[in-house]
Amino acid sequence: MFLGPLLTIILVVVLIALAVPFLRSLGGGAAGPRKPTSRDILDERYARGEIDREEYLRRKQDIEGN
Repeated sequence: MFLGPLLTIILVVVLIALAVPFLRSLGGGAAGPRKPTSRDILDERYARGEIDREEYLRRKQDIEGN
């Protein structure tokens, strides 16, 4: 008597557990916008003209650790 509903609940939980990672891999997850990296910020500052080429290259080298 309890076995039928229990198996149904377990089946639904397993299907959801399998569906969530699959849907996220398709881009359906609600992760939101990604946080910009320090390299993204540096590129934006250079593109806007806030820093010159020499400073851009120096900071880029610092970020990359070269």
